[in-house]
Amino acid sequence: MKTFLAIIVIIVIAINGVVPAMPPTSPPLIPDHPFVAVWNAPTEQCQQLHIPLDTAAFQAVTTATPVPGQFLTIFYERRLGLYPKIDGPRHKRQAGGVPQNGNLTAHLLRARGQIDHIIAEDDSPGLAVIDWESWRPLWDQNWGSKRIYQKLSLANALQMTPFLPMKKVSQEAVDQFQQASRRFMERTINLGLGERPSRRWGFYLFPNCDNYNWKKPNYTGKCSGKSRKQNNQLMWLWERSTALFPSIYLHPALRDSPRAALYARYRVREALRVAALPKRPYTVPTYVYSRPLYRGQTAMFESPMDLVSTLGESAALGAAGVVMWGGSKDYNNKGSCQALSDYLRSTLSPYVANVTAAAMLCSQALCQGRGRCIRRSFNSSHYLHLDPAHFSILRSDGKYVAVGLPSADDLRGWARNFACQCYAGRPCGVRLTPPRGIRVIRV
Repeated sequence: MKTFLAIIVIIVIAINGVVPAMPPTSPPLIPDHPFVAVWNAPTEQCQQLHIPLDTAAFQAVTTATPVPGQFLTIFYERRLGLYPKIDGPRHKRQAGGVPQNGNLTAHLLRARGQIDHIIAEDDSPGLAVIDWESWRPLWDQNWGSKRIYQKLSLANALQMTPFLPMKKVSQEAVDQFQQASRRFMERTINLGLGERPSRRWGFYLFPNCDNYNWKKPNYTGKCSGKSRKQNNQLMWLWERSTALFPSIYLHPALRDSPRAALYARYRVREALRVAALPKRPYTVPTYVYSRPLYRGQTAMFESPMDLVSTLGESAALGAAGVVMWGGSKDYNNKGSCQALSDYLRSTLSPYVANVTAAAMLCSQALCQGRGRCIRRSFNSSHYLHLDPAHFSILRSDGKYVAVGLPSADDLRGWARNFACQCYAGRPCGVRLTPPRGIRVIRV
């Protein structure tokens, strides 16, 4: 009878979409923090206005400006080498315009100096994000405003091979563009890894997921088959990346909608799928880009429900962390700085502290501190949250702490709904180890 029940449980779990046995993943950059929160926004104006910002719940506080020695460094197009691109409505060519006309040698020489200047030689662990958004490395990914790269590539190929049939010219344009774009991206990330190997390097928005059709009545959140196929074609990029940086910025149309969770869920899940594609002994970490504000907004902050749909989803699915990003225009006056100050203190920082502490406690209680907790069923609504009936989130000595003792039901719920993804070289398994006495978890 017990064997029969076990078979039923296994069948039910399979139907519900349990996460399959996961390969090990790289250990966290910040010890004992399976899920980290990084603040990455230019808030210098708020400091000059003497408006306090409560970022104590974040494990790293950084700015998007090129300040040496930060935990996270983001290299925008103009700050890393000679990035070939088409700029402005007049289509002004910079550094060759299209990748096949770029000077790769000069680009790498300049990029090396910029990397060495911004990231200290001691090469302490951290994140290095390359933000190149003007073109995409696959031909078919350059649609909309990016179609100019296809047009110029066709003109370039026609000029070089004027006597070939147009079909062959078109194929030549595709080949030239994709080979050159691959060289630029491969050689650039290889340079970064060579110069600062302790950093986790990757490209912002990679991998992508085309799941923007949330207005459809039966929206599932699933990435399109085309985007998954394109991600499979970028194996050369995943083999060189040591971190992935997808984005889950929410459009205001998704505010307080269950579709927000579906949108974020499948974007994070696609990154986790891609991380497991290369034949490595362990997967690279996924750090998810999110925002306190809704996409395109400067005054509308994410609701508590949508923080669960973004940050909560990321932690429960097995992401290594979240980067809360802000643009240069988001917090540049007294009103926006004060609004951010109020939001951080009342809503964002307490929730970040809750999720971070819950991820730490679950890792200790289920995975012996040697792995992170991930949903057994990715499409469930189980989250890594501390039960407010048994835990209090407090601010003490400029830090956030979670104080309390999980109940037996809390722990059994985690064991029932979460599995362990072990860190490389640290074997672990779901083995419930109830904490003894009151726990004080410093995030």
